[in-house]
Amino acid sequence: MAEFVRITDVSPRDGLQNEPGIIPTSEKVRLVELLCRTGVDEVEVTSFVSAKWVPQLGDGERVFAQLQEPGPSARGLPHPVFSALVPNERGMQAALDCNRAAHKNLIEKVSVFTAASETFCRKNTNATIAESLDRFRPVVAAAHGSGLKVRGYISCVIACPFEGPIAPEAVARVAKQLMDLGVDEVDYGDTIGAGTAENTAAMLREVSREVPIEKGRAATTLHLHDTFGRASECVRAALDLGVRSFDGSVAGLGGCPYASSTLPDGTVRRAPGNISTDLLVRTIHEAGYRTNLNLDSLAQAASFAREIVAKSRAGGGG
Repeated sequence: MAEFVRITDVSPRDGLQNEPGIIPTSEKVRLVELLCRTGVDEVEVTSFVSAKWVPQLGDGERVFAQLQEPGPSARGLPHPVFSALVPNERGMQAALDCNRAAHKNLIEKVSVFTAASETFCRKNTNATIAESLDRFRPVVAAAHGSGLKVRGYISCVIACPFEGPIAPEAVARVAKQLMDLGVDEVDYGDTIGAGTAENTAAMLREVSREVPIEKGRAATTLHLHDTFGRASECVRAALDLGVRSFDGSVAGLGGCPYASSTLPDGTVRRAPGNISTDLLVRTIHEAGYRTNLNLDSLAQAASFAREIVAKSRAGGGG
């Protein structure tokens, strides 16, 4: 039997967080429910961040309150893990409050985030890499104390919009520090989509010296952005090296705002987003691996995602 590859869909969080128009809570809930029916292994539902900084995700508690009785998964498969990004202790407490209100661990995993680039880390978290890691200590302890797993994101694992190419050794150093803190999974993010098969493989080989890539486990996850249309080749390179866990975003929603560009007329051209979950799954299947995803159900979720984002951009959301 073909080897299994685990898929997380991050569209409700990473895909929507930079959308300018506020998408109604009910539509976010519907998107998550549709994703549950695709057979995806995990859905990153939201981020417990200040609404002042990320207004699009200021309704995280309300989203989870409406997800307490989720719809069925596809083909009788187990329901996906629900996860949420928590930048600090306050965000961690909000996640725990949601679970307390649900009388169960509705949120089974929380995510923290840092970067392999000092400049990006300062701009994104207002902290150095070392300071960001220090912030995670109580978060990891609280999560594990409540039976939750922890994912540690590393941004800019290939290149940074401010510093340029990032040395694989820098990524490996941060990955080792995250594992030393006790995270259960390290998620390597090609934040601006600068990856190629060659530099992705070089990064993963170096990282594996500190954090071994174990086939069949989710300790290593790859998070790709398809800015230059090379994400599929990066997926294949990672599969060859033993990576069996990937992030995708339905309909390719998302995109790092730092990777956008301004045209001569002043128009901001949005950077393409995360690798679409559909393309990710097709690439994995074509490479001879299997997933739990149903492509017809995924197409329905993608259609709805495009619809709510288009409405939001046209001023119909909120």
